[in-house]
Amino acid sequence: MAHDMAAAREQLLEADVSTVIANHALGIYELAAIHLTQETPRLDEARLAVDALASLVEGLEGRLGQGEDTLKDALHQARLAFVQRTAQKQAADKAEVDEPTPDEPEPGELPND
Repeated sequence: MAHDMAAAREQLLEADVSTVIANHALGIYELAAIHLTQETPRLDEARLAVDALASLVEGLEGRLGQGEDTLKDALHQARLAFVQRTAQKQAADKAEVDEPTPDEPEPGELPND
């Protein structure tokens, strides 16, 4: 086990830090996507992941190496997906509120006695 840990540390030392950070950022992007693609999206969780991704990408702008353009694109996609899923959920929630209950007559309809 200690040998494996030492080997992993050595690999990290040999890698460009920007590459390691980019890999972690893409993991955060995937985390946001997982929460957004649920049948009932977990918007609070997705928002946190998108905000974390934005903190990395925007906070380290100009320092992320070759992967920076990919990360900027991923952030844009995550934000767009978040806005779309939020709008879909709001529309679905509104539709549920606007649906008459079975005991409630439609507008212009006489109640059943």
